[in-house]
Amino acid sequence: MRALPDDIASAKVLLLVKTYPLPSSKYGELVCTAGLLDGTDWVRIYPIPLAVLTDDNAYPKYSWLVLDLTRNATDFRPESYRPRRGLDEPMTSSGRIGTGNCWAARRAIVLSDVHGSMADLIALAKGPSRRSLATLKPKEVTAFRVRSVDREWKEKWLAQSRQGRLFEIGAEGRQRHRPAVRKLPFEYYYEFTTEGDDGPREMKIEDWEIGALFWNCLDRTRSEDEANDLVRRRYYDDFVTQKDLHFFVGTTKQYHNIAPNPFTIIGVFYPPSTPQLPLLCV
Repeated sequence: MRALPDDIASAKVLLLVKTYPLPSSKYGELVCTAGLLDGTDWVRIYPIPLAVLTDDNAYPKYSWLVLDLTRNATDFRPESYRPRRGLDEPMTSSGRIGTGNCWAARRAIVLSDVHGSMADLIALAKGPSRRSLATLKPKEVTAFRVRSVDREWKEKWLAQSRQGRLFEIGAEGRQRHRPAVRKLPFEYYYEFTTEGDDGPREMKIEDWEIGALFWNCLDRTRSEDEANDLVRRRYYDDFVTQKDLHFFVGTTKQYHNIAPNPFTIIGVFYPPSTPQLPLLCV
């Protein structure tokens, strides 16, 4: 991992990760995105406007996000940057890499640096490089789990959010309060092995897409059980058995130095599993 400059003007980042937001007293929601600077080096960008997560027309994944970045002085992880002007930073989306020819263009960039051992990644995180973002290829995915959690944000978080930047501009041009992002009443986990593992390990999936999928399925089915069945079909029956599944993994700042495994799954990469047969790919 090469050393990056503290300030990067007109940074061009291939947007790969959108994590589900959490309430934040300073920014309204704690929104984290990550991607590959110039298609090569992992960078984490925080804070980022919520629209980058929710507006897939303007900021879809695998699009090039262009903005000025400066190193996040409050974060020791070397990949961590913030927009130079904070939430007021102007940014543009400059083209998107499509899925043609079995995701060939996406594969060429995303799979240029893939790790096969979770133990090796943890050693890098704990070592001098403090590695905190990577692409991981699991050896075998053995389970997908759904767990119930609290249905509402903690009142302390909600109170802090009300004091933060939870606002939007309405059609009349006036600032108005908007509610916090809905809290997911479930958590999702993959159980899997990697090279050199003695047994399976379990990691939480914190991808924005899995939360959005649950809400979309719930709107259609009106049943949480049926919605989670559809989520399972997508993330296990489809991704695990039909796709060439990779994980985007990242550490949590709070636990980077203290947790035995500080990584979570912050995104998934799921190209077709038969790249040698482009006519059969969808």
